[in-house]
Amino acid sequence: MATGLFDSPPPPGRQPAGAGPDTDDIDYRALSGSAIAAGVLALLSPLAFVDWWLLAVPAVGVALGLVAWRDIVRRPDVLTGLLLTRLAIVGSSVCLVSGFAYLSWVYAAELPEGFERIHYGLLQPAEGAPAGSVPDSARAIDGHFVLLKGYMYPGKQQHGIRQFLLVRDQGDCCFGGNPKITDRVLVHLSDETGLAYTSRQKKIAGRFVLRPTAGLDGIEGGVLYHLEEAFPR
Repeated sequence: MATGLFDSPPPPGRQPAGAGPDTDDIDYRALSGSAIAAGVLALLSPLAFVDWWLLAVPAVGVALGLVAWRDIVRRPDVLTGLLLTRLAIVGSSVCLVSGFAYLSWVYAAELPEGFERIHYGLLQPAEGAPAGSVPDSARAIDGHFVLLKGYMYPGKQQHGIRQFLLVRDQGDCCFGGNPKITDRVLVHLSDETGLAYTSRQKKIAGRFVLRPTAGLDGIEGGVLYHLEEAFPR
């Protein structure tokens, strides 16, 4: 409706009489998409207690929460969701700090006293050397008590396993591949009850022995490395 010369315009947020339905959402504010994403990641943040790389979940949640907070403060007339953003930042932050502390404690506690950590990189041949040759780094730990992480190579036995190959990655152990000889370690468990097969990563401690062995039952190509007197961590 037209206004007269001396009529004052309606105050902001007030609708003039007879306004149509198209003006009903003048005061509508959208819930920030970044706030929603931060909230979802906050709910998933307890995954940070599972593995190191999952610390990325709460870390990204905190970053998205800060982005959402900035956007909402800058455009309060357009965006809402500040309470959700605050809760998401707090939840993700708690899980990030607590998850890091827990994983650090596990990492420190998993190594038995007198043992040293090793990895499959130490067992690989030197550059330019034959594929099955033993590097000096492997010879240097012969007879040492070590902790090694790897995957059980699947066999016919599923329970009570006392001897098995511990291999470098799941690509070799879970999809029918034959891992190269320097990516396999033959584990001899000291516990007579043995282990049940699992596709998850295992942490095995024992005495590392360099002893090339061929003709083992069910192990094509033999082995170079052994973990004797071994036990899981």
